[in-house]
Amino acid sequence: MREKTLYARLAWTGMRKNRRLYLPYLLSCAGMVLMFYILMGLSGSPVLEHMSGGGSSAIILRLGTVVIAVFALIFLFYTHSFLIRRREREFGLYNVLGMGKGNIARILLWETVITYGLTTGTGLLLGVVLYKLAELGMVRLLQVPVTYTLTVSVSSLLAAAALFAAIHTLILLNGLRQLHGVSAVGLLRSESVGEKPPKAQWVLTAAGAVLLAGAYWLAVSIREPLAALTWFFAAVLMVIAATYLLFISGSVTLCRGLQRNKKYYYRPQHFVSVSSMAYRMKRNGAGLASVCILATMVLVMISSTTCLYVGQEDAVNARYPRDMDVAVYGRSDHPLDEAEAEQLRQGVESTVFNFGGQTSNVATYREISVSGLLDGGDLRLGNAGASAADSTRVTQLHFLPLEDYNAATGQSLTLNDGQVYVAALRTDFPYDTLTVDGEWTFRVMDRDIPPLSGPFTADITPTLMVVMPHFTQFVQELEDGLSEKYGWYLTATWHYAFDTDLPENQQGNIDGTTPNLEDALNGYLAGVSSDWGVGVSVESKAANRADFYGTYGGLFFLGIMLSIVFIFAAVAILYYKQLSEGYEDQSRFDIMQKVGMTHKEVKSSIHRQILMVFFLPLGMAALHIAMAFPMVKRLLALFSMTNSGLFARCTVVTLLVFALVYGVIYGLTAKVYYKIVERK
Repeated sequence: MREKTLYARLAWTGMRKNRRLYLPYLLSCAGMVLMFYILMGLSGSPVLEHMSGGGSSAIILRLGTVVIAVFALIFLFYTHSFLIRRREREFGLYNVLGMGKGNIARILLWETVITYGLTTGTGLLLGVVLYKLAELGMVRLLQVPVTYTLTVSVSSLLAAAALFAAIHTLILLNGLRQLHGVSAVGLLRSESVGEKPPKAQWVLTAAGAVLLAGAYWLAVSIREPLAALTWFFAAVLMVIAATYLLFISGSVTLCRGLQRNKKYYYRPQHFVSVSSMAYRMKRNGAGLASVCILATMVLVMISSTTCLYVGQEDAVNARYPRDMDVAVYGRSDHPLDEAEAEQLRQGVESTVFNFGGQTSNVATYREISVSGLLDGGDLRLGNAGASAADSTRVTQLHFLPLEDYNAATGQSLTLNDGQVYVAALRTDFPYDTLTVDGEWTFRVMDRDIPPLSGPFTADITPTLMVVMPHFTQFVQELEDGLSEKYGWYLTATWHYAFDTDLPENQQGNIDGTTPNLEDALNGYLAGVSSDWGVGVSVESKAANRADFYGTYGGLFFLGIMLSIVFIFAAVAILYYKQLSEGYEDQSRFDIMQKVGMTHKEVKSSIHRQILMVFFLPLGMAALHIAMAFPMVKRLLALFSMTNSGLFARCTVVTLLVFALVYGVIYGLTAKVYYKIVERK
């Protein structure tokens, strides 16, 4: 029993005496537990289950718990390595005094148990206390009624406890691996052993530059949102790899270049900082690269989710320009004649009237759509032999009659035979001709006509809206040609969009209650025309607004939560880096002062080194987000967010606020480093 308590006392005493090292680590562990519990609990919250749009928010939050779990594993492994490095000399002393590796392993086991108990207990306790505050903040963002019932998610408690038990077990095993095979002398001398700079610096630096240039080229050259989504993660991986290569090898190469510049290097304020950074840049560069990546993630998440949340009403109005939209589907070889269209209009109006409203601001139009691979100005149908790489060239074409487009938009455009107008959504179309499957070629008269809002904005693929004369004749030719070549038949759609004078809570009832507008129109079609009995779709802005708010509000809330985690992770990395380097630099600066370096020169050298260490990651992160702006803008188009000015403003404000926070962090950690290094 005494032996067991001895190891526990040694573990607790070691942690208490090294509290400057352990306290940030313990706080980081507890914060990770807190965030995981809150996100896990919110993803299964009864509030989300009973609200419109809650399903989208729940899925987003569940993805957030996965991100937190993976990041907690990586980050806690990373920060724990600093603790082990600082404790190696202490463990070496234990070894010299007669303790074997097994005895030291027991001390580490007790440290792990104490750490797990303190951090997991504290994190879960704070999670239970702060959970309701987080839930109230989330529902406020989602714009749903607030409830004040305090709940405790037992499943989230168990999941958090199990996850962090597994993480701490893996950290313990890694710590034992680090100590295994190291002699007592090696442990005692661990703090005085410098890290060798990486070899082949020019090769690695060039590789990093090439990777970064390739990622930037992808970001600025891709025009279609679907292609941006396909290549986004590849570009992210390239940026991460390039950042690490440039910060590790590129920084060493830079320091070596400065050392060769005798006029710059042989000055007291430059000599110490440059030589010190070159000596340890392998580890230093990895830490700076991690901070840069975390800063970039925060900037991208906050700017994009803020843009979505602030502009969500614009996205709703773009997708649903009118209160209601009725879409009736039928065979293209049986065009909806005016008599049938009039009966459908009467059915819509009478149903709305039964709900106490009237139709106004009506827009009605026909359209037929085909999809294929766009190669220049030629849309190839059939897609036989298409590869996975061709998926980024899939384009949707919507053909509209000229008279319907003019009526729906109030335009007075004219066209001759073989001429069309084209409006491009989520793509560019700079060509003067449009060819469909190599058989039908049209001359494009204008590519800047205003596109119709509504269902067209819901397509995630690149979309061309083609306005043409003689619509019925072309549809019949296209139907015959595709039926003979591919065995296809086309689906034609009749849209009837309108506003009502009903309050918003009653508008949702038109397509929500039974019998509703969709039921009435389906019943009509079943008895009137089998060719137009394919189906009816009714959408209302009121009913779908909650889904938009649920998705955008959930993304915004998750962006805030993850950004808090990443910012504190960056603070911890910088703190540990400055702490460990301060102890390593202490003797060097002490020697320099003994040989004549003044207090003022020491302070100037310290500030130069810390400024370089701190603001290089921020500058690189700012460059990353500037180059990623075009790609992220196209990704936002998948969420019906096309307001580039709003996104630019959100990005600039986010960068300025983050830089301010980063400056405060600089001031705090610079004091820690300065107190360790400077000898009065």
